[in-house]
Amino acid sequence: MAKMIFVNLPVADVARSTAFYEAIGFTKDPRFSNEMASAMQWSETIVLMILRHDFYKTFIPDKSIADARATNEVLIALSFESRDAVDAIVDKAVAAGGTGDIRAPQDLGFMYGRTFQDPDGHVFEPHHMDLEAAMAAFPDGPAHEPA
Repeated sequence: MAKMIFVNLPVADVARSTAFYEAIGFTKDPRFSNEMASAMQWSETIVLMILRHDFYKTFIPDKSIADARATNEVLIALSFESRDAVDAIVDKAVAAGGTGDIRAPQDLGFMYGRTFQDPDGHVFEPHHMDLEAAMAAFPDGPAHEPA
């Protein structure tokens, strides 16, 4: 069995969020969806579970839910096959009610990326990487500056 990842996101309005994610290319899995949650399939192994706030709270009863418009809780990076595909999903996100380019697009030559927020403020980073060019740029692996 393939390993899977399920990213659980609290949302104010499940129907609005379902429509947003369908508009940008996710597919709703009706087997795991109802008025409290929608399972939004990105690939065979990656699913966003968008959960109404009160339902999400049942999983973390002792913690508050972050307001993703005011506090960043996670950056969700999505890989794409081309720069054009990156641009297309950001355009779709904006047309569907999200916010595009919350920071300037990044073009490192070997990697191109942009950002968008969903209607609840969750941040996504679609990107395209030319792995061969990245390996040529960093033959010994990427150097990281200490924080």
